[in-house]
Amino acid sequence: MHRFNAYRIFENEGQVSARLVELGIDDLDPGEVLIRNSHSSVNYKDALAATGTGRVVRRFPVIGGVDVAGTVVTSGDTRFQEGEAVLVTGYGMGVEHDGGYAEYSRVPADWVVALPQGMSTADAMAIGTAGFTAALAIMRMEQNGLKPANGPVAVTGASGGVGSVAVDLLAGLGYEVTAISGKDDQHEYLRHLGASQVLSRHTLEMGRKPLEKTIWAGAVDPVGGETLAWLTRTMKQGGTIASCGLTAGVELHTTVMPFILRGVSLLGIDSVQCPMELRRRVWERLASDMRPRHLKEMTRTIHFEQLPEIFDALLKGTVKGRVVVEI
Repeated sequence: MHRFNAYRIFENEGQVSARLVELGIDDLDPGEVLIRNSHSSVNYKDALAATGTGRVVRRFPVIGGVDVAGTVVTSGDTRFQEGEAVLVTGYGMGVEHDGGYAEYSRVPADWVVALPQGMSTADAMAIGTAGFTAALAIMRMEQNGLKPANGPVAVTGASGGVGSVAVDLLAGLGYEVTAISGKDDQHEYLRHLGASQVLSRHTLEMGRKPLEKTIWAGAVDPVGGETLAWLTRTMKQGGTIASCGLTAGVELHTTVMPFILRGVSLLGIDSVQCPMELRRRVWERLASDMRPRHLKEMTRTIHFEQLPEIFDALLKGTVKGRVVVEI
């Protein structure tokens, strides 16, 4: 098979760099399923990996891209057939196993999800890991008792990848959504996605009491840090928070008071090692009742050579919505 382009991450004397290289199929990591890639996407973790900022890569060199969608070329597993449209997110993709920023990927069959009926590979990666994480967060919150009748739901980091999809999905399910964003020029965009209220992160009155005035029935938080601590203090009785990111910091300074006096639940959302049965259910819902209504408006498409500038913009917090990589 001919040689192909891949965006590979290297380390030399402690310095991480990434660049386009030419590879052959034999250069790829082992796996039962060979995929001709159609689309990948850019997630915060991709930016951390390719720039070395977050030290998330576990082995070098590795092809970047924590997710991918395409069609099966060959399969040593009877669950997948040649020509079948599939997607892969999470596991070790892009950090310890060659990822989606290449014309081909070879992965273990146990990582592969058949593309849901009615969803294109482009749409799958417009949703991508970020959108999958948002949907998983909402499903976990629903399992914990969250319903539209419970009250408003906050989405922090609302103009980013996880946040944009979360606003769209929650509004589509009938929730009253408050979008919280540090990008004050994106308020109209967030209202268009379905937010009934938009708050600027820069003017939030967070307070310092162990318990503040109750506001939220639920929250999707890809931000962490001080913002997550504030959410714990402002949840309604029996409220539930889905923690799924760390863009504002990894530390959480709060008290036990919200948990023992208001029955607040803090749910950890792990989209990387999510069990396959649940993983399939999330994607099925993303193709049905949780299908994003504004996917085109929240998505832009780039090519390989634009990856470095997107990574820098993502780390600076200036990227809106989702970014798809056309292979």
